[in-house]
Amino acid sequence: MDLSAIALQGLEQAQIQLEKTATRLASGEAPDGATSDTVDLSAEMVALLSAKNQFSANLSTLKIADEIEKNVIDLMA
Repeated sequence: MDLSAIALQGLEQAQIQLEKTATRLASGEAPDGATSDTVDLSAEMVALLSAKNQFSANLSTLKIADEIEKNVIDLMA
């Protein structure tokens, strides 16, 4: 189990979610793909906050994976 790879994959998924949300906000596209003159700002805000939380959680995982690797190296030395 490679924690770094898992965290990086999570960061990539959060980036994709952020880009999709930004595209919907900029184009007025609904989550179901329909185009409209209005955007559901509450739904898009939830999506943005979700992406932010995913970034934060995966970044924390990446930092912890780095600490674990350092500790393992220290134990081997």
